[in-house]
Amino acid sequence: MVKVYAIVLSLGILGLLIWIFARSLAVNVPAWAGIDPEARLGLGGRRVVAGMVGFGLGGMSAEFSPRDLSWQVALVLALVAGAAAAWYAGWVDRADGG
Repeated sequence: MVKVYAIVLSLGILGLLIWIFARSLAVNVPAWAGIDPEARLGLGGRRVVAGMVGFGLGGMSAEFSPRDLSWQVALVLALVAGAAAAWYAGWVDRADGG
C-alpha cells in the first residue's frame, strides 16, 4: 500500500504545482486567461487535488507510524485525511470570508 500512497501523493503534488502555475499565469497574463483552473475545474477540481494530497500524506503517515498498524487501519486513516483535505479545500474559500 505504500506504493499506492506514494503514487497518489506524487500525482497530487504534481497537480497542485500545475494548478498554482496555471492560476498564476491566468491571473497575470491576459492572453493565458483560458487556462485558469479555477474557471475550468472549479471547486470540484480543487477538492480532488487536495484530496489526493491528503490521502497520500495520511496513508504515508499511517504506514510509517511508530505503531504497528494493519493496512486496513492505515487505509481508513488515509481516507479520513483525504476527506478532511477535500472538505477544507472547499470550506476555505467561502463567500463569508471564514
